[in-house]
Amino acid sequence: MEVAVVVPTYNERQNINELINGIFTYCPLAHIFFVDDNSPDRTWELLQTMAAKDTRLHVICRKKKDGIGSAYRCGFSEALKNNPVYVIQMDADLSHDPAVIPKLLGAAADADVVLGSRYVNGVSVINWPIQRVLLSYFANMYARVITGMKIKDITGGFKCFRSTVLNSINLSNMRSDGYYFQIEMNAIAVKLKYRIKEIPIIFVDRHSGTSKMNKGIFIEALLRVLLLPFRGASRYRKKDAE
Repeated sequence: MEVAVVVPTYNERQNINELINGIFTYCPLAHIFFVDDNSPDRTWELLQTMAAKDTRLHVICRKKKDGIGSAYRCGFSEALKNNPVYVIQMDADLSHDPAVIPKLLGAAADADVVLGSRYVNGVSVINWPIQRVLLSYFANMYARVITGMKIKDITGGFKCFRSTVLNSINLSNMRSDGYYFQIEMNAIAVKLKYRIKEIPIIFVDRHSGTSKMNKGIFIEALLRVLLLPFRGASRYRKKDAE
């Protein structure tokens, strides 16, 4: 398997067909690993029906809503069992354009982690209210100051990892969610001295449904990021990867 795409879902039934068609248009050999947290709109049921007809689709059904960080870790673990060369993470709400996937993969030719960045060329966000833009922008600034990372978009969720990166990380040692999961994954890559590259993307607010962001996720990021500078690489590195 060359490319695995990991996509958490929760009440994303309206977006699934367009998302899948987009991914396969720009990366037809990809396998998509959906992690659904028992969506009340039965997103999982639609995905299972589609997966029965297309072996490139994989559906992991969980019993309850357990957070996006947990969903990504679960999806990464399942995807890695299939020995992909690259693992891409993206949202299900169509805010991440599948047309960018070839660019992520191209940039990975000389990088270990490629980040789709909303802020590498100013602010590239469409349809967000100004307060949401300011919240995201200053959250990134705050995280950069605290951690010292030279990454413009620390909280972004559109990324491409070489599988060797994810295979070297002890994902079970992570408990983070939301914004903080994205920050922590970037911090781990920096601590383990992987090559990181940012490429510009245009982020478009979700087409349908509602955002999963809440105050608890934001406060978690504000507080837990304070600990990151004091956590060494050994905390995250798998022992068999040393």
